[in-house]
Amino acid sequence: MPRRRPGHIRAALPRRPRNGDAKAVVDALSQRALSEITRLEHTWNHLQPGDVTRAVRAWGAYVKLPVRRLWLDHESGDVHWYCCEDPLEARALLEIVLHAMSPRSARELRVVVGRYDAMWNTRAPSLPADGR
Repeated sequence: MPRRRPGHIRAALPRRPRNGDAKAVVDALSQRALSEITRLEHTWNHLQPGDVTRAVRAWGAYVKLPVRRLWLDHESGDVHWYCCEDPLEARALLEIVLHAMSPRSARELRVVVGRYDAMWNTRAPSLPADGR
């Protein structure tokens, strides 16, 4: 029986991800939009693989915080965010990426970011008189 070449055997094996091969994973985006985000992350020198995904998660987590926390952070000027990413910088990054993407893919990402922006822009519920 003839032997198969090692190159053909290796080509059939699943490819292991290399370091830095982070895939863009944002819910509700098409494969086209995700591949465009991945392309931007690999071609722009100020983006690392996975930056857009982290920015979406950071912005989403920040707008879901309790109202008092959002207000205190905004009022006290907590600009360091040593423990985690700065959500306002994450939102600024998302705006830059939205302008760099094609209109069709940007529309999809704008829907996801728009949901979080709507949460950010909603009126804060009034607190009880005792402050709890």
